[in-house]
Amino acid sequence: MPLALAAAVAATLALTSCSGGGTPSPSEGGGAEGPDALNIGNFLDITSWDPSLADIGFDGPYLSAVYDALIALDADGDPIPSLATEWTVADDDLSIDLDLRTDAVFSDGTPVDVDAVLASLEYLKAGARSGEAYVNVDSFEKVDDDTVRINLTQRDDTILYFMGLGRSYIASPASIEAGTLGSEPVGSGPYVLDSATSVPGAEYHFTKTEDHWDAKTYPFAELAIYPITDATARHNAMLSGQINVQYGDVANLEQAEQQGWNTAQRVSGWAGLVITDHTGAKSEPLGKLEVRQALNYAFDGAAILAAVGSGAGVATNQVFPDGGPINDPSLNDAYAVDMDKAKELLADAGYPDGFAISMPMSPIFEMWKPSAEQALTELGITVTWDNMQMPDYQLNAPNYPMFISFLAMDGNDVATVARQVTSVQWFNPEPDYAENDVIAPLVEKVQTERGDAQTAAVKELNEALVDQAWWSVWYQANNIYYTAPGIQLQPVVGMMFPTLRYITQG
Repeated sequence: MPLALAAAVAATLALTSCSGGGTPSPSEGGGAEGPDALNIGNFLDITSWDPSLADIGFDGPYLSAVYDALIALDADGDPIPSLATEWTVADDDLSIDLDLRTDAVFSDGTPVDVDAVLASLEYLKAGARSGEAYVNVDSFEKVDDDTVRINLTQRDDTILYFMGLGRSYIASPASIEAGTLGSEPVGSGPYVLDSATSVPGAEYHFTKTEDHWDAKTYPFAELAIYPITDATARHNAMLSGQINVQYGDVANLEQAEQQGWNTAQRVSGWAGLVITDHTGAKSEPLGKLEVRQALNYAFDGAAILAAVGSGAGVATNQVFPDGGPINDPSLNDAYAVDMDKAKELLADAGYPDGFAISMPMSPIFEMWKPSAEQALTELGITVTWDNMQMPDYQLNAPNYPMFISFLAMDGNDVATVARQVTSVQWFNPEPDYAENDVIAPLVEKVQTERGDAQTAAVKELNEALVDQAWWSVWYQANNIYYTAPGIQLQPVVGMMFPTLRYITQG
């Protein structure tokens, strides 16, 4: 499945205060540790209550309310236990045994047993979106009354991460069979959707599950989630006390501090030029390293971040998250803006007068167009912009040799390699890394090494991707969240809005 473009673009729109949304009802309650009621102002409505069709981006709070996952993630993107208490990867890497807890119960009263888990896994594997996690799965099998085995067709270092990211929610087998999960979710989660008081598209209310096996992780007695697209409406709702957690707008940062709200920020995605052609098949110039390096020298990422993203992020030329174990801050100076150097490289590549290229453009990316046009024009590159609407952009942009985009990032290093470099994605329909004599052996090294040696291999690959100018990355943008006093939120790279386990009292 492709990266969640809709969620990624939503993050950029949030920085420009797009329109839409509504006003929620007031929250009530309070406790010794913090408010008893958690009222979330999310940026988007839920994609689907069916976990096989749901998006990871902003669906996290909704889905994690009603479903338990087999595997969760910690704040750094590492898999941690949930319904699966532990797991063992076979020595040959071709199977994973998951030990299941035996005290979880679906809201329809049936137990979360091995058969139910198998039914959900088969359903998720076949899912249009959830199947992303299970591309290397051959089969699932029951080992004993509390153990499920995942049989793989090949080693897969990303499956546990994707399962934890939001691809292992377990649903009632009866609901799966009835085909009703999209409108009537039945899981074993810490809350149950109250359909009687919820208004689809406007507000969702939940009833707390009695004696939930992980109740301490979900301390709030009441829960409501309101999709409010408009940043101003969302901010006003929090000023009036109607919500106490919101997906924030950087423009409101100063007022949030004045209000005494807690602010949490973390990078979420990168903005820049996606290059789909590193061989010169579509555009001969892009097949030359000097041309791609010239593109990197031509752009001032810090200036673009300030102009478009209000400075909420970090200027970097890397796709591995800033602050993570792979991102190397010293590499950010590799392409310090230098138009003279860019022109020199272009001339060295045989294009002293530049070249012409066509690029797609959509209204949602217009905010970056002036910066791109200015830099490319000064470099001598003449662009013909092909205008199209957003759905057509995602469909057609990959056919161009390069285009502007904003791509979500992952907290898992090997998943980053897979999603950004090696696997087929909407923005990378024909990965060509294998044809690069520098990148190909390093990718193979990442895919075969383990542990610390694998981490070292990813670092080596990251440095090579920067040197090979695989993209022209301008900056990584932050997601910002505001919470009322007594509530803390931990951002997670890979989740546009974190799941409920990351929202706590205190």
